[in-house]
Amino acid sequence: MGNIELIATATFGLEAVVKRELMNLGYNDLVVENGKVIFTGTEKDIPKTNLWLRTADRVLLKMGEFKALTFDELFEKTKALPWDQWITEDANFVVNGKSIDSKLFSISDCQRIVEKAVIEKLKTKYNVEWFEKSGAKYTIEVSLLKDVATLTIDTSGEGLHKRGYRDRQGDAPIKETLAAAMILLSYWNKDRVLLDPFCGSGTIPIEAAMIGRNMAPGLDRNFAAEGWPKVKEEYWKEARKEAFQVIDNDTKLHILGCDIDRKAILRARDNAANLGLEDDIAFFIKDFRDAELKNEYGVVITNPPYGERLSEKREVERLHKDLGIKFKELDTWSLYVITSEEEFEKQYGKKANKKRKLYNGRIKVDYYQYYGPRPEK
Repeated sequence: MGNIELIATATFGLEAVVKRELMNLGYNDLVVENGKVIFTGTEKDIPKTNLWLRTADRVLLKMGEFKALTFDELFEKTKALPWDQWITEDANFVVNGKSIDSKLFSISDCQRIVEKAVIEKLKTKYNVEWFEKSGAKYTIEVSLLKDVATLTIDTSGEGLHKRGYRDRQGDAPIKETLAAAMILLSYWNKDRVLLDPFCGSGTIPIEAAMIGRNMAPGLDRNFAAEGWPKVKEEYWKEARKEAFQVIDNDTKLHILGCDIDRKAILRARDNAANLGLEDDIAFFIKDFRDAELKNEYGVVITNPPYGERLSEKREVERLHKDLGIKFKELDTWSLYVITSEEEFEKQYGKKANKKRKLYNGRIKVDYYQYYGPRPEK
C-alpha cells in the first residue's frame, strides 16, 4: 500500500476550515489552493476522510498533473498515468472536464481525448477491445488551469453534504457542509447553549449535535470508492467501526431550534430522529421575538430568510432590526448570522466583530460574527 495524493475540495472561503479539519484528523504537509486542500495518504485514508470531513465537498484521488498545450500532449501524458492500477475491466467510468485560461479550451474535446487515453491504457492491461462499463462507478475529471492539466477520480460519489439524514427538506435549505463550517468557525462548544431561531428543516442544530456527539458525518451513507477493489472492503469496515466507537453518548447537549413554520419543525424533528438525535435537540414552533431566553452565555448560529422581492426585503429588514433588539438584552450571548443582505450590520444596529465572505450555493453571503464574553468558570 503506497502513498497517494488526495484532494479535499471546498467551497470558496472554507479552505482554511477544511485544512483545520484535516490537521485534526492527523494529516500534515497540507497544500491549500483556491477551492481545495491537497494532502498525502494511503488507500485507507479514502474511507477515513470521506467519513469524517464535515466541510469539504468531495475527496478526489489525484492521478497526475502536467502541462498540456496540444491534444497530442494531453493524450500521451494522460495515457502514461496509472489508470490500470485503479480502474477495473468492467468499470463504469465517465469523464467530466473544465478549462480556464488554457489553450485547450474545448471541454468536450478534452473529455473525449482523456477518455480515449484511459481506454487505450486499459486495453493494454486487460487485452480487450470493448468495455461494457457495467461495474463500479469512476468519475474522472480533467481540469485545465493556465495550460496545466490535473487528472482526478472522485472517491465520494454524491457530494459530502449529502449526509443521508435529510430526506425531507425546505424550499431553500443551507448545505450541511456550510452549516458545519458556520459552527466550526464559531466559539460554540458542547457545554454551551446553541439556538437557531430560523432553523427550517434543522440543518444547523443537527450538524451541531453531530459535532457535539463526535459523530462522523458520513456514517449514514455510501461512497463511490466502496465499489473499487483497490480500496478494500475491510478498510471501510475498519473506518466505520472506529467512527462508531468514538461517538460520545454521555454528554448532555443544550441545542434549540425554533421556526414559525410548523411543517419545517416537523421536518426538522424527523431529520434529527433519522440520526437518533431527537433527544439532543429541542425543536419548537415560535417566532424568535417571543422566545424566552435566559442570559446564560448562549450562542446563536443562524441563516435567516433572504428577501428577493421588495416586500420581502422590507420584511427581512424589519426582522434584522428585531433581532438586534432581542439580543441587545442578552448581552452575554454570541451571535453568528449568515446572510446576503449587505446592510445587515446597519439593520441589526451593531458592527460585527468579524465578517467573512462565503457562498451559500451560488449566492454570495457574509458571515457576521458577534462575540459575547467568555463564560465564567
